[in-house]
Amino acid sequence: MQENMIEIEKMAMILKLLGDKTRLTMVKILDSHDCCVCEFVEIFKISQPAVSQHLRKLKDLGVVKEARRGQWIIYSLHKGSEYYSVVKALLEHLPSQDHKLHDLEKQGLRISCD
Repeated sequence: MQENMIEIEKMAMILKLLGDKTRLTMVKILDSHDCCVCEFVEIFKISQPAVSQHLRKLKDLGVVKEARRGQWIIYSLHKGSEYYSVVKALLEHLPSQDHKLHDLEKQGLRISCD
């Protein structure tokens, strides 16, 4: 197998994972901003357990990673992942989602989890 090639089964898993609109949007947001679960709850207007499930699936395949900051867990895009080049290529075809975080800031709901 050529270097940087991904097995078909693994590629299918990644594409299936990112085929979900919520997860794809989360990954696009994480491409430019680290976020915590609480921010995604506000952005998507879904429950904390639902957000956590999406993030767990992304983390289990190595698309995102988490870092603990005090009592908070901050999620970011895992740029060292074997799938990062594929994810990055897909994200380049999507519009910025920065407006979702700007809207949270305007509403005073952008949470500083520091």
